[in-house]
Amino acid sequence: MQFFDGCTALITGASSGIALEFVRQLAPHASTLILVARRLDRLEALKGELDRPGLTVHCHAADLGDEVQIEALIAALAASGERVSLLVNNAGVGDHGLFEGSDWARVQAMIDVNIKSLTRLTHALLPDLVRAGRGAILNVSSIASFLPIPKMTVYAATKAYVTSFTEGLRAELRGTGVSVTAVCPGPVDTEFSAVAERADSREALPAPAIFKVPASQVAQEALRAVERDRARVVPGWFIWAVMSITALVPIFILRIFIAQKRET
Repeated sequence: MQFFDGCTALITGASSGIALEFVRQLAPHASTLILVARRLDRLEALKGELDRPGLTVHCHAADLGDEVQIEALIAALAASGERVSLLVNNAGVGDHGLFEGSDWARVQAMIDVNIKSLTRLTHALLPDLVRAGRGAILNVSSIASFLPIPKMTVYAATKAYVTSFTEGLRAELRGTGVSVTAVCPGPVDTEFSAVAERADSREALPAPAIFKVPASQVAQEALRAVERDRARVVPGWFIWAVMSITALVPIFILRIFIAQKRET
């Protein structure tokens, strides 16, 4: 973790889940942590937990589905004079169920948070990273980005954007000293799954125990990948093996397995 010694890290969605593990694992090494989430009370409690000499923690309450709040966050960062050297785009919104029955506000939130806010924050902070000639961007994607997933249609599509965006940006930045990495976890026991479920849903998100990886392991493997300048990491050996095999299967065969017969 020497790569992160003295860094200034901005983590979105920092109040829970995988992002919370990023915060805890970076805290012993970073000089400044900038925590962004909707729930300020959780961020302030986390700030108290992390308190140690030499570490500065800034808390910003922001709904990254709101363009006005994103721009206010960017303005606040510029006014503070802090130069972010590690950007962790973790904030995300999910949904589980048939697209035709989805709530449009939730669909819009997925697009705004998973795609728009990630792209906007990266666009705002990237010039300083390039000028410094050293830094890193870590985008939290998903194994859902590798193939279309019925009943998670929009979510999988937004994560496909994240993975593709990461690869393209990484190629653009080669030789600048700025690395870009995508972490693509499978099922993780966090609040995300519960929030993604619809109130009237009768079925839970499918997540066999053998596929699950602890949030702490996801964060650890992701940060290790950043340190080693890897383009992509799928945490957990079993899920990595499954997705590696899946990647070799032609899409016309995958369609047979992912197609779902509608009840009449």
